Amino acid sequence: MKSGSPLGRLIFVFTILSGSAYQNSDAAACVWKVTSPGGGTLFLGGSAHALRSADYPLPAPYNRAFDASSRLVFETDLASNKAATKGLIKAGQYPKGDSLKNHVDPRTYSYVRRFFALQNVPEQKFNTYRPWLIDMMLESPPSENSQLGVEQFLEQRAVTNHKSITGLESVQEHMAPFVGLNDREGEALLLIHFINMGRANPGFGSILDSWRHGDADVLARHMRDEYQDFPAFMDRIVTARNRRWIPKIEEFIKSGQTYFVVAGAGHMGGSEGVVALLRARGYTVEQW
Repeated sequence: MKSGSPLGRLIFVFTILSGSAYQNSDAAACVWKVTSPGGGTLFLGGSAHALRSADYPLPAPYNRAFDASSRLVFETDLASNKAATKGLIKAGQYPKGDSLKNHVDPRTYSYVRRFFALQNVPEQKFNTYRPWLIDMMLESPPSENSQLGVEQFLEQRAVTNHKSITGLESVQEHMAPFVGLNDREGEALLLIHFINMGRANPGFGSILDSWRHGDADVLARHMRDEYQDFPAFMDRIVTARNRRWIPKIEEFIKSGQTYFVVAGAGHMGGSEGVVALLRARGYTVEQW
């Protein structure tokens, strides 16, 4: 979901910030069993990258898929993400003597300054950051939520059970959709954040319900709606990455091991989602 890691939404684009407590259930969740014509098996899990303690236990299929697998795969290895946080912030800062004011429209800068003033954040605290980094910071979940995502829970289980953890992409690949934005694109992304604040969006509780009940198509549609004013970024952050992941997932299926691949739930649904792409390549994909 909003593209798990200590980078929080400093990388990912679909965060769950609220919800209510649920009992574990055998109903369908954002978990799928993938079977190749040759008999290889893999499990897919759609993640909510940030949850509250009240949102546990996870739906039962997550633990069933974990127990049935010998290896765990996230979007990137969480340990690598921890090491990359400083690098991401460095990439998102202007050189000494430069500032945001020199790279965005004066009206944008005035709005950003007034926004932060209402939050009692002084200008010198944000004006050295590139617009895409400001957007990511504004989207980041509170620290107490970012430590309760699906990845963090499964990582703890993997360590306890001595299961290996790898990533679908390198940290550099993971950061590239943001780091590669030019000034104009970064400004557009930041403005979209403010535009979406004024739009009628589904409540977080509703989004959480969709995730918990396995409605991946609804989640994918929500992501498309969020970036309707910047479809090229939607392709960069979701669609293009989905396509790049497929050959790696196929290698996992052919390996003779059983992998559990966990990525944001927004990557799973829709016609360009991981589930649809695997089905188009002849795999049987069953939702649990």
